Amino acid sequence: MKTARKPKEKWRKRDLLGWLVMLPSLVLFAFFVWEPLLENIRLSFYSTKMYETVAFTGLKNYVQVIQDVDFMASFKNTFSYTLYSLLIGFFVPMIIGVLITETVHLKGFFRMAVYFPNIMPTLATIWIWSYFFMPGPTGVLNILAGKLGMGPYEWLNDPHWTIPLIIITLTWKSAGSTALIYMANISSISPDLYEAATIDGAGIWQRICHITVPSIVGIAKTMLILQIISVFQIMYEPMIFKNGGPNNASISLMMLMYRYGYRDYNVGKAAALSVLVCIILVILSGIYMKATAKKEEA
Repeated sequence: MKTARKPKEKWRKRDLLGWLVMLPSLVLFAFFVWEPLLENIRLSFYSTKMYETVAFTGLKNYVQVIQDVDFMASFKNTFSYTLYSLLIGFFVPMIIGVLITETVHLKGFFRMAVYFPNIMPTLATIWIWSYFFMPGPTGVLNILAGKLGMGPYEWLNDPHWTIPLIIITLTWKSAGSTALIYMANISSISPDLYEAATIDGAGIWQRICHITVPSIVGIAKTMLILQIISVFQIMYEPMIFKNGGPNNASISLMMLMYRYGYRDYNVGKAAALSVLVCIILVILSGIYMKATAKKEEA
């Protein structure tokens, strides 16, 4: 009996020590994440005056948000941002990571170069690119287009081009950090695989297709869902570039939530919209996890 109790007591001590180590993080997580989340859900069911609750209104804030004409525009634009980010920005970091990994000379310089835009403030990045997209003959892109006998173009003033150009700016700024994650994953691949492939006569593209790409599929799946969640919450870029324009062509759900909270001081509607965004992201994440789980089982 004594020998049977000792392992159990030791396990309990280790378990208690583990919980004590995690306790500060759990307290901070509950205070900075769960408490604001639950408070936000509570506020979404109340009418508010400035930042104070007035009366319980049930689902009235949700109904008002969904019936708002700007909601459908922002809802459609947010999904457009997400789609364009996957078409334009998802494969760019992967390609950069693979190419830099295969580079023999100046590899450190290229790593620094691709990561440099990521350390720039968002506002500075938007200011730089605003000079490129400036309509009229003074914009950088229009100057280059004029040299080729084309333009000038409206760029961000054209509703059809606004979202893709904003995504290009976002990709330029954030692709470097994601590329470093891919490079770190590629560096963990056993060199023996590349040596064996080289001995068998495989070229660079064959090594990339048959060794590198299959090895980064797992991290690519994770980066995919993280990118969807991140881009779905886009706000600063469309706000600073065109303030959601032209004619709400670039307004996003998070930007609409900002307007509710800080322009109209309607915290109840802002909270309701944030809850809707959270629900949409949970649904998208669930669909993604289920789809990837089925593929892995197959």
